[in-house]
Amino acid sequence: MACGNCKPPATPTRRDNYPMNNVAIVGRPNVGKSALFNRLAKRRIAIVHDQPGITRDRISANVEANGKTFTLWDTGGIIGAGETELSAEVRAAAERAMSESALVLFVVDAQDGLNPLDRELARFVRKLRKPVLLVANKIDDAKHEDLANEFAALGFEHVFSISAAHGRGIGELTDAIATRLPAVSQLSTFNSQPLRLAVVGRPNAGKSSLINALLSQPRTIVSEIPGTTRDAVDIEYGREGKRYVFIDTAGIRARSKHSSSVEVFSVMRAEKTIQRADLCLLVVDASDGVRAQDRRIAGLIQKANKPCIVVLNKWDLVAQRGRQQTPRYSDRSALKPRNAVARGKGNITESLGFARDDRRSDRNERKKTMENIIATARAELFFLHYAPVLVTSALTGEHAPRIFKLIAKVQGASHIHIGTGKLNRLLHFAIAANPPPMVSGKRLKVFYAAQAPAEIRAIPAPEFILFVNSPRLLTQPFERFLEARIREAEPYPGLPLLLTLRKRE
Repeated sequence: MACGNCKPPATPTRRDNYPMNNVAIVGRPNVGKSALFNRLAKRRIAIVHDQPGITRDRISANVEANGKTFTLWDTGGIIGAGETELSAEVRAAAERAMSESALVLFVVDAQDGLNPLDRELARFVRKLRKPVLLVANKIDDAKHEDLANEFAALGFEHVFSISAAHGRGIGELTDAIATRLPAVSQLSTFNSQPLRLAVVGRPNAGKSSLINALLSQPRTIVSEIPGTTRDAVDIEYGREGKRYVFIDTAGIRARSKHSSSVEVFSVMRAEKTIQRADLCLLVVDASDGVRAQDRRIAGLIQKANKPCIVVLNKWDLVAQRGRQQTPRYSDRSALKPRNAVARGKGNITESLGFARDDRRSDRNERKKTMENIIATARAELFFLHYAPVLVTSALTGEHAPRIFKLIAKVQGASHIHIGTGKLNRLLHFAIAANPPPMVSGKRLKVFYAAQAPAEIRAIPAPEFILFVNSPRLLTQPFERFLEARIREAEPYPGLPLLLTLRKRE
């Protein structure tokens, strides 16, 4: 069961962004890479479908095998069918995954037999000079074992016969993976759980581009084709001693516009991602403005009571559009020179004066435009009024690093506690100034209030317990009024406030 190349692997060079052992699953399209990924990860993460080329980005999961922990990467099928515009990027992503891995699982389809693409990929894998395990998939029964013999022609010493769909041969493969990995603990570099950040938005809003800008490397595939991302792609990243997991989701569009069952499943996965995230980054195409689908996605975030930051992306397009619409003087000679010391210096001083004016005018126009699009976005997403709004450009990287400062600000605010005395005083004054409305001849009475202990979560939403005469007497407008009064004491940026009413017996 030795690998095809090889000497025992040396401990790979580790970068901050890749703190663990990495194992990459590669192969041509539709050989069962995602099914093997799900089997080794022991949960359904990658989308499995008969259509070739479903997986495009790298999907990762932390896996433990025989006491060794590693990051498993599922890659897109190299040389994807029917996607010429994306095939080069899919292949490049797979090649990066292999170069950053300590071990490569080269998967072939035993039912299809040896394919010319398998031979081409085998030649490429050998050039990496890394340990390789050749995995013949889709051997669902012992009587199909002979199908694996054909792949001996690829020159690897051993062929692992498995069925990812039925779990056959997975134990032997797992043992082989553990044997060939360096003994590096998953927690040797980072001790805490990572902060899970769901990057959500409608198709082509720039979600993958934004992640690449934040990571300063092409980690997810970016294309002008809407819906390029299909799986929810987990991307672990380290920055200034903190761990993050960016979850790049499929763009959520109206159900009536789904083009395939794969896309329907992708959207369902994106909606579930919101549920498991610690914080949601709602990415909106600023050049197109907030649309109905953006509001629907924001509604999912609000319904899940998730912390949120609104990111208005593609600021470069908005700014460029603003410059094109701003009038400029075509004939400078018609205007008097400014601050001319002498007649002979008039033209120079005039030019400098106008240049300063133009720069000042550009800054003012940019500031005004930015304020306008932020105000418009807040008005359209009024029910996410607590979410900070950041204007950025994933293409140029402008303002992108500020996202980490906002994340830290939201996380810090989640641990702020309002004292019981202070809370009861502010609610007492608020209710005295604006009494609750009558409901069926009765009025809400708040006897006592206290902030609940924070949940053991990375970013817990503040919860306030109100002991009242009857919870059903609380109307939505008055609930919003109480929330506003609490936020006057503590703004809790990016965080929803939970008001839990209990009837006092």
